[in-house]
Amino acid sequence: MGTRHTAFGRLHNFRDLGGYRGLDGRTVGRGRLYRSDSLAKLEGADWERFLALGITTVIDLRYPWEIEAKGRVPSPELFHYANLSIEHRPYDQATIDPAVDPWRYLADRFAEVLEDGAAEIGQVIELIATDEGPVVFHCASGKDRTGLIAALVLSLLGVPDEEVLADFALTELATERLVADWRAAHPGRTSLWPGYGRAPARIMELVLADLRERYGSVERYLLEESGIGRDVLIALRERLLV
Repeated sequence: MGTRHTAFGRLHNFRDLGGYRGLDGRTVGRGRLYRSDSLAKLEGADWERFLALGITTVIDLRYPWEIEAKGRVPSPELFHYANLSIEHRPYDQATIDPAVDPWRYLADRFAEVLEDGAAEIGQVIELIATDEGPVVFHCASGKDRTGLIAALVLSLLGVPDEEVLADFALTELATERLVADWRAAHPGRTSLWPGYGRAPARIMELVLADLRERYGSVERYLLEESGIGRDVLIALRERLLV
């Protein structure tokens, strides 16, 4: 795993978003914001390792029906726990036509999330900006929904595109284990789509280009579509940049 990944037994894609260079020569602080795959998998030594990070806020980006089926972070009463489902049009990646361009396909799904889930995305950004203590946000694999939020936050903090794209692509280090988990959870099924579990930088490159073509910038998208004000963006930068 890459040096950003925290080693867990059952979590495959947990990492600190700190350390990237941002606005005004400042750096994203370490130990303040984490991204992850589903925290419902935490148990035993993994749980103790997670608690040691001192996280106070857990933002779960999954659909309520995913949480009902798979569970949520253990002992949610220990945290400020928020379920903010940013995706509104579910789809099954394992059944996608293998002939379609996988990266353009996923970029189009991200565009749907940006359109449908703007209000929830704004709420996520506001929680990250205003809650005290370390925050973690996650979906199922920590890849698409989580990757989108991470890219938006890093962009707002002034992290250069090449590092935003590289952060998204770090999920590739977890792809093999994510695919193995899917196979274990779906015995007898075969994934026809070669893009399952993949997260090349090209996807996020397309997403950011599409967003900027439509809105001009990530900041303008959030200010115009998500319901948050400039004060939240200022608070986000003050909280996360050092």
